Amino acid sequence: MEKDLKHKSKLLSLILRHQPEKAGLVLGDGGWVETKALLAGLAKIGKPMNRATLERIVATNDKKRFTLSEDGSRIRAAQGHTINIELGLVPITPPDVLYHGTATRFLEAIQREGLNPMKRDHVHLSADLETATKVGMRHGKIVILKLDAAAMHAAGQKFYQADNGVWLTGPVDPKWFEVMKG
Repeated sequence: MEKDLKHKSKLLSLILRHQPEKAGLVLGDGGWVETKALLAGLAKIGKPMNRATLERIVATNDKKRFTLSEDGSRIRAAQGHTINIELGLVPITPPDVLYHGTATRFLEAIQREGLNPMKRDHVHLSADLETATKVGMRHGKIVILKLDAAAMHAAGQKFYQADNGVWLTGPVDPKWFEVMKG
């Protein structure tokens, strides 16, 4: 993604995941906001964006962070909110194994306390090692955790899949994962 688009994508993440009030917005059910209202809010804070640029960001964002409604009238962040948003996702059966990429500096606490959503609503998991590796690399020296999602699900843990394919769940007890590399 081009530098300018990346900067604008980060601004959209800030507004649609963390601080909608910054652009004078209130997220509706499922985290949705009217596309026109978002563009007007961006203009009001001196960060104007046209519809074509917004659509380009949605289409080219490598993490598929944003979802446009079918008719394009609404937009939302796919996941990663730090504000209380009910995305309306339905619990589904996860793959047998899921992965979590993080930094080695967090490993001791994770092994002691488990994986926790921290400021977010859910723990974020990947269905493949490649994605988990990319996520973990953002945080420093990488460690990959392999989760027994099948056993967790059988024990009653709920799993959801965001619009962008990220798997979401609640806190994960250390008994459900093993360290793969780090």
